[in-house]
Amino acid sequence: MSPAPRLPSRLATLRAEPGWRRIDLISDLHLSPDMPATLARLRAHLSATPADAIFLLGDIFEAWIGDDARWQAGTFEQFALELLRGVSARKPLFFMHGNRDFALGEPMAEDAGMRLLPDPARLEAFGRGWLLSHGDQLCLGDVGYLRARAAVRRPGVLAALRAMPLFARRALARHLRAKSRMHQSDPSTWADVDDDAARAWLRDAGCDTLIHGHTHRPALHDLGDGLARAVLSDWDYDHGPGRGDVLVMDARGLHRIAPMHAAAPDPHAGGGSP
Repeated sequence: MSPAPRLPSRLATLRAEPGWRRIDLISDLHLSPDMPATLARLRAHLSATPADAIFLLGDIFEAWIGDDARWQAGTFEQFALELLRGVSARKPLFFMHGNRDFALGEPMAEDAGMRLLPDPARLEAFGRGWLLSHGDQLCLGDVGYLRARAAVRRPGVLAALRAMPLFARRALARHLRAKSRMHQSDPSTWADVDDDAARAWLRDAGCDTLIHGHTHRPALHDLGDGLARAVLSDWDYDHGPGRGDVLVMDARGLHRIAPMHAAAPDPHAGGGSP
């Protein structure tokens, strides 16, 4: 098992605006040109939600081949840019890298109107402290993955990736998508977040709830001593009956809802369970 990562000495902290009444948290959509129905469902939700802010907590894209791809007319990356721009023009939009889209950089974020968040980050909202993470750093049982994660995020590796011709990066992305489909066929073999490491992070951060994605196992876990971790859902509306939900944060706490299709009702009426 890998050693538990320590929180940064200066943990990034974001304070919700006083007027915010609802925050939507989403992760693990794994969007690509091969996922048109999932992309359409996200677009519908982002158009309909009454949320005051949107937090995208990693693996929004199955693979991000480079910010320069956003300028190619008619490409998936250009469509993604236009979609995110449309959201950020109406409400604050925050983006945290996952293990699939870690190559998304400041140029894309700036053009899309998104604020990049480090992983982890502390959110102060509705009188509480929440710790946000993609979650992969805490899957301590996946030793091989964590070693690979550290290797590919080195500046030299990222620079080499970005220096590749765009056609080569697209071919690499297709290869990675094929490998991902094989890996995702048996989720029971995936490592889960280590609860002891999650508790340590929460205590050090002064938060009571960790919100993360990555594992595709949506649930609310009681960690004892008033601590909890809430796991975000992955989305897939292109294979089978479809799955995916949005974690809503408001003054009442956390609530799960299905992605919205049309004009939203009163955001404070009803609500699901975490």
